[in-house]
Amino acid sequence: MTASRLTRLRLRLSERFRPSEVHTMLIWAALVGFVGALATIAFREAIHGLEWLATRHSGGLVEIAEILPWYLRIVFPAVGGVVAGLLLQLSRRWAYKGVSSDYMEAISISDGRIPVRQALVRSTSSLFSVASGGSIGREGSMVHLAAMCASLTGRIARFGPARLRLLVACGAAAGITSAYSAPIGGALFVSEIVLGSIAMESFGPLVVASVVANITMRELTGYAPPYQMPPFPSVVGPEVLIFVALGLLAGAAAPQFMRALQLAKAGFGRLGLPLPLRLGLGGLIVGLISARVPEVWGNGYSVVNSLLHHDWLWSMVLLVLVCKIVTTASTTGSGAIGGVFTPTLFVGASLGLLFGQGVHALWPQATSMPFAYAIVGMGAFLAGATHAPLMAILMIFEMTLSYQVVLPLMLACVAAYFVARAVREESMYEVTIHRNKEERALARWRGLQISELIKPAVPTVPVGAGFDQVERAFLEHPVRYVYVVDEAGRFGGVVSLHEIKQRLLAPEGAPSPTAGELMRSEFAVLTPDTALGDALQMFLTQGAERLPVVRSAADRQLLGVVSKSDLLLEIQSLTG
Repeated sequence: MTASRLTRLRLRLSERFRPSEVHTMLIWAALVGFVGALATIAFREAIHGLEWLATRHSGGLVEIAEILPWYLRIVFPAVGGVVAGLLLQLSRRWAYKGVSSDYMEAISISDGRIPVRQALVRSTSSLFSVASGGSIGREGSMVHLAAMCASLTGRIARFGPARLRLLVACGAAAGITSAYSAPIGGALFVSEIVLGSIAMESFGPLVVASVVANITMRELTGYAPPYQMPPFPSVVGPEVLIFVALGLLAGAAAPQFMRALQLAKAGFGRLGLPLPLRLGLGGLIVGLISARVPEVWGNGYSVVNSLLHHDWLWSMVLLVLVCKIVTTASTTGSGAIGGVFTPTLFVGASLGLLFGQGVHALWPQATSMPFAYAIVGMGAFLAGATHAPLMAILMIFEMTLSYQVVLPLMLACVAAYFVARAVREESMYEVTIHRNKEERALARWRGLQISELIKPAVPTVPVGAGFDQVERAFLEHPVRYVYVVDEAGRFGGVVSLHEIKQRLLAPEGAPSPTAGELMRSEFAVLTPDTALGDALQMFLTQGAERLPVVRSAADRQLLGVVSKSDLLLEIQSLTG
């Protein structure tokens, strides 16, 4: 075989087996999934280490709170809040203009860059809030760290904005999966909430990152899913309707929970306190309540597991539920860094358990045990709070690994979603608020017609007008085109300023043409029912500042004109 044949063969083989951009993205997603799992583990171990240094005890936060004397339960969250506030204030010095520190905004509305130094300091602030007993989820910072690692990886690899955003989304999915042991739910969380769509171009890498992160977590010693779900009973007959009622209740309650968090944030903001004192006050409220109800410390994993496996008095469940809502609102409202995803599951489980206890007391022979309603309540309340029912269904299904839960869970989550959307359009995540606003503006833009923008057609000349009359129309109006109409006012065409200039340069004695002889009949026209998007496309194609509007394609009665500047101003007002 000659050297030239070997060269051609090598080129053909390299071309055939060269990985495409899609395949390359899957490899990067796997790497990010592994790194994201390691970042999650590092944050979790840092929490445990800080807890031991502060209290000389190890275990869950609720267990530590129960061991500590009452006055230390008050002091620790307050001191932790002050330290977290100082760190958060320090992180603001390293904020970059135009660069969001929130991973959701970096994915959905930014270029995917997450400032490393600021992210690390904010995560350290969250570390102190969580480790000192703050009623907030640690998973938010875990996901943020995983997304930050993905952003740093993509910038080192010199990814463009589109690929960098997707890689950061893969990091976020890996963080969620590592925290909840739900790879499908983690991928759907990012697709449904952050990206706002489920397309294979993005969902494939998200699944790869989630699966790799889940495998990494499972291979490490001591790892276990956060929730130990009991076997779900079989649900048949009319009891299905009871779960639908639970979904309706969760859908009505979830917006009120989110409203309570927003009211707390507004209340703390009106105090005008410096950031460290504000977070310290939020921690103090948690501490004062925990002196009587230590179950409010932390994200609530151990309490939810206890609700699922032990019998609780309804009065105690109600007390813990109310106190948890107050402490979560105080912690998040003060400005502490963390997530409300896990506290949302806590509230859903407690609400579902109370509902189940009431139903079981009324029909003990025809209904499931209360823990079944607690499991479904977690999903329904999550669907109502996030407006992401598919994610909620699959996440609870992955936690239980029970097919029996699917039917009541689906019905409850869908019912909760529609009720929550009817009560309150906004979900717990601001990125969905921004996306919904854009979608509503786009839908209105697409549906709005240009009839509202029509102005009188000036100047116009009759088809038999002489050259002097056409020239006078251009002198009186600074336009590029004069519209020509017949006796009935029907649009015939346009005379351009360029044509007038050419005629003025013609030799003396040349016959003067009429407007009908000068006009160009082939000219783009609009109708009153033309959509704004179509009108904008015609302006870009024609290159004109104004376009005439006729009654219809068949009836060319001239109704007026629409200017490009008016159209652009209208579009700008609709898109904000």
